[in-house]
Amino acid sequence: MKRLMSMLLILMLLVLPAAAEEYRIKVSSPNGAPGIALAMLAVEAPEDYTYVAAEAITAEFAGAKADFIIAPINAGAKLYKAGKSSYQLAAVVTWGNLYFASQRADFKPEDMNGAEVTLFGENTINASVALYALEQNGIVPAKVNYLAGAANTQSLLLSDENAIVVTAEPALTAASMKNDRITSYALNDLYEKATGFNGYAQAGLFVNPATVQAYPDAVAEYLQQAEKAVSMCTTDVDAVAQAAVALEILPNAKVAGQAIPRCALRFVSAVEAREQIEKTAEIDLSQYGGALPADDFYYEAPAAK
Repeated sequence: MKRLMSMLLILMLLVLPAAAEEYRIKVSSPNGAPGIALAMLAVEAPEDYTYVAAEAITAEFAGAKADFIIAPINAGAKLYKAGKSSYQLAAVVTWGNLYFASQRADFKPEDMNGAEVTLFGENTINASVALYALEQNGIVPAKVNYLAGAANTQSLLLSDENAIVVTAEPALTAASMKNDRITSYALNDLYEKATGFNGYAQAGLFVNPATVQAYPDAVAEYLQQAEKAVSMCTTDVDAVAQAAVALEILPNAKVAGQAIPRCALRFVSAVEAREQIEKTAEIDLSQYGGALPADDFYYEAPAAK
């Protein structure tokens, strides 16, 4: 009997440390397109994911409660440089979901020469990249107007048959389903012609260094899971679409299924993406706090043992 009790005690001691080390990763994300990237993980553990309005992301960085945050890369870099965030960039997950669009017949980029073009988000990195791509491709609009967001340019696109706008997925897909005369052209196509890069560094996955220090294995494991989840945005669109709808990131499976492949979702580690990040930053350094991100802004996972 004593021997049996001793064996049970040993088994309990072996199991307890593993249970104590178990850690649930908490993630904050905008409630729009970037949230699609990790939808396959979030749908399995929705209690661990917090979706907030885009303008609340700064507060998420300042609060430092989340283990990971999905956010615009320039926003995270600017806060890091200003000492208002300690989060490091672990990976780029979205590479540009912007499109030039119009109801004009046979619309093509050259039609923007001498025309009026409406962008959204004045003095943002998205607007700066759009204008850069036009300029580098020799396209000079007669006038550039600005509206507040993609939903606003989507409304203009639907209401004015002569309008040329920059809008974003999934708003563009939703608009196209309402009006089949809409034609779109990916900003990324013009950007690639100008730079040689397939997309620009738009949103990333940031990691809390306190979590890295306290739970390094959990961070390493989560990044592996995140990479698989993002890859499913290409390999299993239907499953991701269902997850995004269940999480109320996207309105329905039809919109989700068509929009997700057009959101340029790819997981690339921050270290591997650095050249592309710096190219994006150089387009408008003011959006990055006036300088390229420092070396320690980039999280580098330790080499596998």
